[in-house]
Amino acid sequence: MYNSLTVNLIEFLKKYPNNEACLQEIFSTRYGFKPYCSECKERRKFTKIKGRPVYQCLYAHQLSPLAGTVFEKTTTPLQYWFYAMFLMTATRGGISAKQLQRELKVTYKTAWRMMKQIRILMGKDDNRKLKDIVEVDESFFGGKGYNRRYVPDFNSKPKDIILGMVKRGGNVRMMKIDSTSKQELTGQIQKHIVTTATVMHDQFPAYKFLHNLGYDHHAVNHGKMYVKNKVIHTENIVGL
Repeated sequence: MYNSLTVNLIEFLKKYPNNEACLQEIFSTRYGFKPYCSECKERRKFTKIKGRPVYQCLYAHQLSPLAGTVFEKTTTPLQYWFYAMFLMTATRGGISAKQLQRELKVTYKTAWRMMKQIRILMGKDDNRKLKDIVEVDESFFGGKGYNRRYVPDFNSKPKDIILGMVKRGGNVRMMKIDSTSKQELTGQIQKHIVTTATVMHDQFPAYKFLHNLGYDHHAVNHGKMYVKNKVIHTENIVGL
């Protein structure tokens, strides 16, 4: 009989039979099915360049899915990295560097380094960017101003600006920001939301530039409607 780990291993090998499959998984996770090309200024289909871990669009503009990751300069096969992550998460009692060395048939130094890097990434899990459908809204709290940062007199404290983001059915990000300028709002969105996400927001002018950064986004006109086709709305973030 198969135990649960054996069955999971069979499923793992079916999904990631080689390095190419692992590279495609990283590419899809980072950029989605149809990535935004910063050179073409629109979403395009990218295909892999033979013999290189790089993808390019029809006009030869390239994306490197390993750039900025722990895999960028590694000489260890991607399938080994994926298998190490599989063992570390699927093995109930955990796994040692010595065990990983035997499983992958690599040096102890390599196994130890891989485990260290993976544990660092696992510790950053709560800081991952929001994805899928994300609602965004800014608001003003505190002080005696009646409208945004308006101050009735010099003795009054100005309002604090709070920017909120919520992934539908998922995590929330709340932060105090200095202004509602385009640079501040789009900068925070880039920091906390992946470019493959769909962003829902109100008609505040700063958000209309998000398509220039590769985001699919929709504005809700609260003067006319709050929900369109049960998809385009910001009810979750407004209700927080």
